[in-house]
Amino acid sequence: MKRVLISGASVAGPSVAYWLHRYGFETTVVERAPALRPGGSAVDFRGAQVEILRQMGVLDEIRAHETGMGEVTVVDRDGQPLLKMPGEFMSGEVEIMRGDLARVLYNATRENTEYLFGDWITGLTETAGGVDVTFAHGEARTFDFVIGADGAHSGVRALLFGPEERFATHGGCYLAGYSGRNRLGLDRTGVWYNEPGRGVMVTSYGVGFAFTSDVLDYDRQDVEQQKKIVHERFVDVGWRTPELLEDLYDADDLYFAAIGQIHLDRWHHGRVALVGDAAWSAGPGGSGTGTAMLGAYVLAGELATHDDHREAFAEFERQLRPSAKIGHGQAKRAGSFLAPGSRSGIWRRNLMCKVMFAGPIGAWFNKMTMRSSDIVKLKKYA
Repeated sequence: MKRVLISGASVAGPSVAYWLHRYGFETTVVERAPALRPGGSAVDFRGAQVEILRQMGVLDEIRAHETGMGEVTVVDRDGQPLLKMPGEFMSGEVEIMRGDLARVLYNATRENTEYLFGDWITGLTETAGGVDVTFAHGEARTFDFVIGADGAHSGVRALLFGPEERFATHGGCYLAGYSGRNRLGLDRTGVWYNEPGRGVMVTSYGVGFAFTSDVLDYDRQDVEQQKKIVHERFVDVGWRTPELLEDLYDADDLYFAAIGQIHLDRWHHGRVALVGDAAWSAGPGGSGTGTAMLGAYVLAGELATHDDHREAFAEFERQLRPSAKIGHGQAKRAGSFLAPGSRSGIWRRNLMCKVMFAGPIGAWFNKMTMRSSDIVKLKKYA
């Protein structure tokens, strides 16, 4: 039985583990965090991505935890509505909080996959028959293959191809969010407010912030520092923002990250491959989570049906590249959409949305949002 080490226990990692086990591989997932990461933003699925959830047998459980988000109302400083964005634009066919999704996938794999929490890969040495792996804490082990599913800041990618700066582009904007009290009394709906360079979105399940900025120097492990950054950026913003900030320092599930993308010429080297954000992170609006699960399905299937792993990895890339490219294009201007830099920019964004969601144009736009998911034609792997 071939043994595969997967780095990352969020979404892509457990998804790869699920399919590889189904095809007879022995799987181990290593995760730097001491436990599953809670919170995170809402993620959605469309088209073929929903079919993957169905084939994994987790669709019903995901629907039981879905946000069920309806329309989002854009308001002015006085809370007066300016326009409404339909639920299918913001939430796809199925939407769930990332932390809930990670838990569902973990529960679907924990009985047949070894999980190593609180550890990470420090070295990869390929040999004639496998990959020798060293860990920060655990003993060195040898695997047939290694999969990097450890996100946009992938440690496996750094070991494989070099520093993140070589492949990352900054989108000029940061996102933050946390679950909090439903201060607005919303019922599966959202409210969105903007001032130049800043945006606040409130839903019945949490609060989100977006703000324009050059690259910030901060510690990704220092949550209190991140909370301070958010507070400083929004302390003078109007509408209901001051009272929303009152919940910030009590939040235990803060998500904080830059909008950015990862562009790589190749997603594999030797017996090591990347999948999900580690390979092609697109950013908000790029269908990243759904495409990551599509990628996990294809990667595992190709590895199971090829005797030569090099052919398997190459075919995986051939199938997923078009979807990743579309995702990059869809998310390219996410920052300027979420937090336009000027009052005129906010006005233009709102006007564009009014036109975009009207009549036949709205139907065409919804069809276009399905492209990145449906461009991958699902094979039936034995």
